[in-house]
Amino acid sequence: MDLPADFAAFISRYFSGKMQKLSVDGGFSCPNRDGTIGHGGCCYCNNSSFSPGYCRSTPSVTEQLEAGKKFFARKYPSMRYLAYFQSYTGTHAELPKLRALFEEALSVDGVEGLIVGTRPDCIPDSVLALLREIAASKFVMVEYGAETSHDVTLSRINRCHSWQCTVDAVKRTHAAGIPVGLHFILGLPGEDEDMMMQTVHRINELPVDIVKFHQLQVIRGTRLCADVEAGMESVAEYSVDDYIDLCCRIVEALRPDIAVERFVSQAPSELLVSPRWGLKNYEFTARLRKQLAQR
Repeated sequence: MDLPADFAAFISRYFSGKMQKLSVDGGFSCPNRDGTIGHGGCCYCNNSSFSPGYCRSTPSVTEQLEAGKKFFARKYPSMRYLAYFQSYTGTHAELPKLRALFEEALSVDGVEGLIVGTRPDCIPDSVLALLREIAASKFVMVEYGAETSHDVTLSRINRCHSWQCTVDAVKRTHAAGIPVGLHFILGLPGEDEDMMMQTVHRINELPVDIVKFHQLQVIRGTRLCADVEAGMESVAEYSVDDYIDLCCRIVEALRPDIAVERFVSQAPSELLVSPRWGLKNYEFTARLRKQLAQR
């Protein structure tokens, strides 16, 4: 058995040639931080752990994209790009601001589409209509942070939305003709492997195009880190081999037409507390491929 289709294989359904996502910080906040639905954010979240150095909200969207293009063009001169609104909640703004940001991104030379990362409780019909309008001429995908299908866990991590909210958002987005991605974290507090596999089976029931999984990382500056250090919370401590075994089980159970973008993430070393496996992402993927072949 081999890995399922990855992001490159997924995006090749829409484009020929090499495409690269360029992360963009649109200056958004999060409704779970600014009081719209909650305060404090998710217990594990430190946005600095996954935002590239060129991606900051102070420069304009155009400046961020041009910096990202410069970074990648040295190695791949013919690269084309997708603007990835990654930081915080990429639809948490008034409609005129969203339209202006998305149109600015698409006006940058070489940028041929949008990937919008957001929460499933932050996609009103008006925003979906805007994205559908843009999708009439450009590639658009929406990526929802679902994290888990278990409401008890969503409450424990202060996520402030339900699994049914994710189900509704995915179905409405699919009905609008827009590809859908989902993001999940493996090893959240209180979850065992049976619960994680239940989430995989629930993914299979949805019109999902691509998924991301990654291991729970304890990051400095988060409530989770403080709670773990204080002995108020515990997290699973996976070895690399144990985590690879879990990933193999997920591949075997996941619907085969769903692409998998990744199984691991790597926070900056100065922020990461655990797990510290000492593997680059490509090294982990090679070990996963080897284990799947043996199975």
